[in-house]
Amino acid sequence: MITSAVMFENSEAFARELDSKDELSSLREEFFIPTRESMAGKTKPAIAQPEGEKCVYLAGNSLGLQPRNVHKYISEELEDWASFGVEGHFHGRHPWLPYHEFLTEMSARVVGAKPVEVVVMNTLTTNLHLMMVSFYRPDKERFKILVEQGAFPSDQYAVASQANFHGFNPKDAVIELKPRDGEDLLRTEDILDVIEREGDTIALVLLGNVNYLTGQAFEVVPIAEKAHEKGCYIGLNLAHGAGNLHLQLHDWNVDFAVWCSYKYLNSGPGSLAGCFVHERHKDNFDLPRFAGWWGHNKETRFRMGPEFEPLPGAEGWQLSNPPIFQLAALRASLELFDKAGMKQLRAKGDLLTGYLEFLVKDTPAGYLSIITPADPAQRGSQLSIRFSSNPKEMLKAFKDEGVICDFREPDIIRATPVPMYNTFLDVYRFASIIRRFASK
Repeated sequence: MITSAVMFENSEAFARELDSKDELSSLREEFFIPTRESMAGKTKPAIAQPEGEKCVYLAGNSLGLQPRNVHKYISEELEDWASFGVEGHFHGRHPWLPYHEFLTEMSARVVGAKPVEVVVMNTLTTNLHLMMVSFYRPDKERFKILVEQGAFPSDQYAVASQANFHGFNPKDAVIELKPRDGEDLLRTEDILDVIEREGDTIALVLLGNVNYLTGQAFEVVPIAEKAHEKGCYIGLNLAHGAGNLHLQLHDWNVDFAVWCSYKYLNSGPGSLAGCFVHERHKDNFDLPRFAGWWGHNKETRFRMGPEFEPLPGAEGWQLSNPPIFQLAALRASLELFDKAGMKQLRAKGDLLTGYLEFLVKDTPAGYLSIITPADPAQRGSQLSIRFSSNPKEMLKAFKDEGVICDFREPDIIRATPVPMYNTFLDVYRFASIIRRFASK
């Protein structure tokens, strides 16, 4: 059993020892791991894992790996479509009509919510816009949106377009939280100060939960308390939080949250997203919303009546019946999260990330710096590493050695050891390449 008090050592033998004590190590066998041969195009894509040396895959914050059961689950739906046609909605092995409900409780456990607060639907930015229809209600006095500077571009585009849609100039309506001069990270006290100072004009506080570039995880509870104290709604974008952090959305008391499922939640490229609406809003049918028939009362939906009667809870924001194949892929992944538990995954993730940090720092002074917070409570599994010179050459060196991570301009490589499928030996191999490259 690995404990959080472990003293790290910079050796392959120590990394292997940590792997031998990892009680979640069997989860790795539930995923397809790319090989150096497949990445080099030397083997044809195949559902059977190709032979060869497995890559060190540290890009789960961009696209999670494929769970082995995805192929089986999608194949079952293809077979039921062939066998039943439209009757698959009622008579398939997993009937399509209620299929999204098979994922509700598992999704709720991943994000720390009640089932009535969660629904799987649409894509992330679509859900963000739908939530802002309900929770961004500007008037002449209270019309601003507070976001972090350097939020993911989709968020920036979304809030600017919402402000513009309501007749406000985004330059006036969007407040960006900026780090102090010479710093990369936002301080909680500075966020609270801005809300205190500007709160009477702020309609919505919208944060990324985990900033995609720096990897900083914000302290949600005091920020949510201050936002509500000043009469603001608060929402979270959990694109880099869902399946990564041990979230407690209900207890944190945020009004809404949205997330994608193709990163840490391993549901495949461009797959479905999730949405949380706090229980206190579940019967507030006076909240403006864009309506669609899948959000209509299930008892009367097929009467095709002219008046929209929303379902209580997050389901009431649904628009259309969801794509079954993508739900099937997500179900395969969520079952693994249920098997492991977010608390246990985060505990392993903290150790993996801590070991990565320990190893990466063992380089010549000035060669690199880590801009992600050192405090495990303020980060997830991602480390953002800034290189003092030639970061793109460093990225090429990783690829040549079978290590997959990603680069963000102008000088940051993001490395993410995902506790579902990464090992301590993966982390050691990554850091060894850095040390070897730095010694040239």
